Amino acid sequence: MSTINDAPGTDDRERLVLALGAELNALIGASRALTERSAAVFHPELRPAAFHLARWLFAYGPAKPSVIADAVAMDRSSTSALLGRMKSLGLVESLPDPADGRAVRLSLTDDGTARVLAALDLRGSSFLTRLDGWRTEDIRAFTDLMHAFNASPGDAERDD
Repeated sequence: MSTINDAPGTDDRERLVLALGAELNALIGASRALTERSAAVFHPELRPAAFHLARWLFAYGPAKPSVIADAVAMDRSSTSALLGRMKSLGLVESLPDPADGRAVRLSLTDDGTARVLAALDLRGSSFLTRLDGWRTEDIRAFTDLMHAFNASPGDAERDD
């Protein structure tokens, strides 16, 4: 079985880029798995996308359903269906929109907020476990490198 390190015709930089891609794929996979587990903690009867909506409401507060859908880049009908299900489970409530008496804004209920916090606690503890034993300098270096990687291509300074 061949690996990235013994791929024929690749130089050191190509091998490093391939290895980085493999590590990023592992990170994305682990992130998806953690999101699935966090979503199940939030509510086992809901799809993970509902947790995404709940996290947005937790971060930004009450909003019109259309604003939520646009903010999380989800189809409005899918968002509406998920929010309706969350409402029936007592996780979300409708509030009158103070700016438009005909419209409503949705907000997390106390139960919805508590469930988001429990799910975020799982995410945080998993994150901290991965960093357990790391030196502060290593965390700083990793953070700096990730920041540079995540910056738009025009923002990053190049060393080559």
